[in-house]
Amino acid sequence: MGRKTTQGGCRLLVICRAVALTAACGSEINEAVNKVRKGPQTWLYPLPALLIGTTVDGKPNVMTASWAGMACTEPPMVFLGMLPHRHTFSGMIETGEFSVNVPSASMTPQVDLCGIASGAVTDKIARCGFTLFYGTLTHAPLINQCPLNLECTVEFTREMGSHTLMLGRIVETYVTADCLDADGMPDFRKIDPISYVHTPAKKYTRLGDVVADSFSAGHSL
Repeated sequence: MGRKTTQGGCRLLVICRAVALTAACGSEINEAVNKVRKGPQTWLYPLPALLIGTTVDGKPNVMTASWAGMACTEPPMVFLGMLPHRHTFSGMIETGEFSVNVPSASMTPQVDLCGIASGAVTDKIARCGFTLFYGTLTHAPLINQCPLNLECTVEFTREMGSHTLMLGRIVETYVTADCLDADGMPDFRKIDPISYVHTPAKKYTRLGDVVADSFSAGHSL
């Protein structure tokens, strides 16, 4: 009986050491499916690289945002994951208005600057050489150099933890005339939007090759 207890204790010790090693390394290999556990992460690739505009203390300001996407078709809505301490966020809450500007790949340095500099101390619009225009909203500055612009009103916010979820209703859309196709619709190749590859790479990329037509490729299976 004592021998069995000793063997059981050794097995338990080995298991405990394995668990401790797994915890220390932060990963666990599942050989059956060739997967490695990494815990809860925000690794969703790719993300858009957007310029968000609003008015803060009576002045136009822009910031870079990547945690964003479409939330609803009717009515048209976008969502943003915002850090509440950001200078731009305070203006969005105060005015209830903002713009979503889609930059082209040639604007990558400006996009990066608007993500690392604060409008509280830097006039990012002047430094980036942006030309602003306004549509139907008073406090949602739109960037002329961006080929696609959305005017939005704040519809909903909710604190999620580190970020605040914000829903915006799209009230108007603007597209640079040269970025429209023969049918008058946006041509993504001409827009040439930037994609952001989040942690750990932290890189800006552009769209690659078309691999298939949506609502069509699946019929081949």
